[in-house]
Amino acid sequence: MSELRKDPIVNRWVIVAPERARRPEMLVEHARHAPVAICPFCPNQEAHTPPELLARRAAGSQRNGPGWTLRVFPNKFPALRVEGDLSPEGHGLYDRMNGIGAHEVFVECAEHERSLADLSNLEVEGLLSAYRDRVLDLRRDGRLRCVMLFKNHGAAAGATLAHSHSQLIALPTSPKNVADEMKGARRYYRYKERCVFCDILRQELDEKTRIVHENNSFVVIAPYASRSPFETWIVPRRHRACFESCERSDLADLADALSLTLRKLRRALDDPSYNYMFHSAPFADESSRYYHWHIEVMPTLSKVAGFEWGSGFHINTTPPEDAARYLRELPPE
Repeated sequence: MSELRKDPIVNRWVIVAPERARRPEMLVEHARHAPVAICPFCPNQEAHTPPELLARRAAGSQRNGPGWTLRVFPNKFPALRVEGDLSPEGHGLYDRMNGIGAHEVFVECAEHERSLADLSNLEVEGLLSAYRDRVLDLRRDGRLRCVMLFKNHGAAAGATLAHSHSQLIALPTSPKNVADEMKGARRYYRYKERCVFCDILRQELDEKTRIVHENNSFVVIAPYASRSPFETWIVPRRHRACFESCERSDLADLADALSLTLRKLRRALDDPSYNYMFHSAPFADESSRYYHWHIEVMPTLSKVAGFEWGSGFHINTTPPEDAARYLRELPPE
């Protein structure tokens, strides 16, 4: 029987409708990338991208040339640009400001055919370290208020190039989704004097029904009010508001959690398209007692249609308890 579940953070309702479910291998509809003559993210094509901001290179290799294993550079077609001053203004009842920010690309490996799920834990740890370094650098820019780290894997999830990469967008304001999540966490803290994410972790670790994986520093769960089949969260055990406050010693455990999650999803769902997003407090809330940073992984397995757009409800055909059990019992590969 279907049931409605309420997310305890943002009070978002989800319909869990298992009678509409299909087997995991039937959930995925593959959308393929259009072939490109030259991949601008491959070695020896560095001239097709803006100059690099950061790279992991072999000794003796030249900046903006081959010999790298990871490369970070500004997006060639940025949503926001670093240059300029903020100029917020009103236009009648409307508000606007110029597009100040940053938009960066992380090419995760040199080999065109490898995906993030193919990389070793050490390579993923290097990527996470690069994320952290870039966020810490952008924090110094007083115009910026929030950074979004995200990955689109597969054409159905919005990736325009097949070469494995992720992105960072830094904003001069907090997006609505971030503001709503902060507001919900703050409301819970004022009522109970506890972090809602810490309470979620305690209950999930006690019940064990929605745990996918855990290590010394992180817990992987299928959230109680999952919006779509096989939605998965990676949550640090230790309360921290910002990803960039994560200690380098924790990055190995985070690499283990992220790598295992992506490999299990690939095996369970035949390499689905997916998005992952780092949910991290805005810079002004870096020491927040009520917010708890985490990563949300969303396989692209269902479509948003009229009811979802009109009501704001999500319909999930796979109960998170079933998804967690399936992933937990499945060997990574």
